[in-house]
Amino acid sequence: MICPHCHQNSSRVIDSRPSDEGRVIRRRRECENCGHRFTTFERIEQSPVLVIKKNGNREEFNRDKVLRGIVRAAEKRPVTLDEMNQIVAKVETKIRATGENEIDSRQIGEYVMQELAQLDDIAYIRFASVYRQFKDINGFMKEVQEMMANHQQNNSQADEK
Repeated sequence: MICPHCHQNSSRVIDSRPSDEGRVIRRRRECENCGHRFTTFERIEQSPVLVIKKNGNREEFNRDKVLRGIVRAAEKRPVTLDEMNQIVAKVETKIRATGENEIDSRQIGEYVMQELAQLDDIAYIRFASVYRQFKDINGFMKEVQEMMANHQQNNSQADEK
């Protein structure tokens, strides 16, 4: 590994530990030439997944873009950044589990909404209102009514147990 300080190619690993729920190895290194210490991260190189946008364009899947949408939907809600990052990780896992190199943006939105619906109703409705682009109040009300029906069904199932 090349030292960022003196640019020599001789360093040794001082410490190594898992990071990002075991998906990354964090290594502390020390340059054998100048003694400078620095950190490197080792992760599995994954093939890129292309997202097919509504207009037919393709772009590489971007975790940050998904996270930004979730952050906007969950603004001023009791949803932690850690919970939002977990949603992004679950969505990415679902995407990669398909085994496909391309995925429709609508499918990503559905995955996000599935996760948000379990976490926070208001964040779910906010995300759905942007994602589904409700044309009028009727579409919005239909979504809210479906959500309420699902809650009632889940509550009655929980009461039976």
